[in-house]
Amino acid sequence: MPDNSNLFSGKGKYLWGWLLFTFVSVIFVVFIIKGGNEFDFARREILLRRIGHELLLQSGDSTSRVLPLKQLGGNEYQISFEHAFSFQPNFLVTTTQRLLAQDPLTSDYIVNVLNCSNSSVAYGYAMSKNKKDDIVTCIGRTQPRACYKINIKFKPAGFTIIRYEYILGALLLIALGGFVFLRFVSQRNALPKAPNVPSLSGLSHNGLTDMFTFGAVLFDAQNQQLIIHEKTIELTGTETRLLRIFAQSCNEVIERSRLQKEIWEDEGVIVGRSLDMFISKLRKKMESDPTIKIAVIRGKGYKLETYA
Repeated sequence: MPDNSNLFSGKGKYLWGWLLFTFVSVIFVVFIIKGGNEFDFARREILLRRIGHELLLQSGDSTSRVLPLKQLGGNEYQISFEHAFSFQPNFLVTTTQRLLAQDPLTSDYIVNVLNCSNSSVAYGYAMSKNKKDDIVTCIGRTQPRACYKINIKFKPAGFTIIRYEYILGALLLIALGGFVFLRFVSQRNALPKAPNVPSLSGLSHNGLTDMFTFGAVLFDAQNQQLIIHEKTIELTGTETRLLRIFAQSCNEVIERSRLQKEIWEDEGVIVGRSLDMFISKLRKKMESDPTIKIAVIRGKGYKLETYA
């Protein structure tokens, strides 16, 4: 295993630089999100007070106050008034629609107008971004003069309900995990390369050889990989089974019928063009090594030819 001091030189500098950059970026992004949301929530509160103000003006009251806004919960607010007033439901509905359309955090919401004396619901409705889900009734009946409070409850807007501390913690864990992964990869790449020859460990549980070399190619059948000039190329299961047959009989002609039988017979269907397609795919994956090729032997089958 490499000395840990190497993490401060060479490739290690990139790892520490990546960690520092990720950490700073995470903090920067979280504070931007948090600051932006705080601004939007403050803007929402102004819009809610504006709803109360326009209701009083519509009722003919231009002097009494809209009392300080109360936040009843994370997504519910209460508008209350200094004096009693009357209102027209249709005006309340259209006013909230118009003003809350300016709130980027608003999607669906429910409005309940409560009697101050007993908190009973004098009027209520629900609005949705999907208009067919709106619930609005009795908009033509003017509500009598009384003391009212208006509760507006908003549907949570996705990730904005998550505590920012949790977001920061999760992103930092992701950054740390990425750093540990890159460190592991760096250490593994620093280990000496194994020679491209089969060894005793190249036997699988079924007794078949799982490591082959031909030309510059190392074929790892167990892991379904080709390694050519230190570049790893992934193989499918069918490609692996097909190449294993060629690798076990290098420079020997293998009949087409044998390949079809051994690869596809267990699946119950043999399609002639399928073999040609997989041969073509294997050729493409091994084309970076000019010392090997899968040749067509007309009237017989195929042969994996090696020239080195």
